[in-house]
Amino acid sequence: MTSINEPRVVAGPVSGRLRGLARTGLIATLAAVAATTLAAALARAAGVDFEIPEGGETIPLSGFAVVTGFFSIVGVVIAGALLRWSARPAVRFVWTAVSLTAISLVPPVISGANTATITTLIGLHLIPASVMIPTLARSLRNRTD
Repeated sequence: MTSINEPRVVAGPVSGRLRGLARTGLIATLAAVAATTLAAALARAAGVDFEIPEGGETIPLSGFAVVTGFFSIVGVVIAGALLRWSARPAVRFVWTAVSLTAISLVPPVISGANTATITTLIGLHLIPASVMIPTLARSLRNRTD
């Protein structure tokens, strides 16, 4: 038996939108991982070595998939937080995501790798951004944006 004074949790419009955002984000993440890994494989086949001079290691294809998946999920979490706590989540998300993408371009440039590797790494940062940012921003849009 419930009393009038007991609080009830009611699934409101935000929780439904969060579920939709999570579903959309997961699908976009899978697309971003596939596109980035495919582009890296094609670049490797074209002769890009992905060798980072510091330590002399070569970035494996699985590394592109894992890092893309991780940071794409981070983007979904940021989008979810903005949906929950921002009056204008789509606008805030685009500004945040574009800023973080710009910051992510710095490490390839200062890595000391050859020009082909640097250029390809920059492109491989922009591929998942071009998938995730518009997809999540569309999912966050509401009548007030």
